[in-house]
Amino acid sequence: MERLLAQQEIPIPGNIEGFGPLGLEGRNPAQSTTIFNFFLSSTIGLLTIIAAVYFTFVLISGAIAIISSGGDKQKVGEARARITTGLVGLVIVIAGIFIIELVGTLFGFDLILNPGEFIQRIPPWII
Repeated sequence: MERLLAQQEIPIPGNIEGFGPLGLEGRNPAQSTTIFNFFLSSTIGLLTIIAAVYFTFVLISGAIAIISSGGDKQKVGEARARITTGLVGLVIVIAGIFIIELVGTLFGFDLILNPGEFIQRIPPWII
């Protein structure tokens, strides 16, 4: 029987455990949920910061557009719409975190933003 290259077993030397703060080097594998929590909370925090920086950019560009409009009502309206859109987007991003937490609490998933703890509380008979 002919074996293709994709079917060949290639031994990988050593253990693959990740690297940096997301790796399990020298740690207990049960800490993987803690690492997942760190990754998820860092990602949510980073996206919130990116949204805030983007809003700042939109606010400044809208203010510059208002200043440079020269009294043209259409340009002022476009700049106001740009600022309003940026503000609504920022409010949605920040409110989204609180809405997810509220919905999770209402439906009994109080740990929805803490998936590591949620995974550790799953009964063994489910897995």
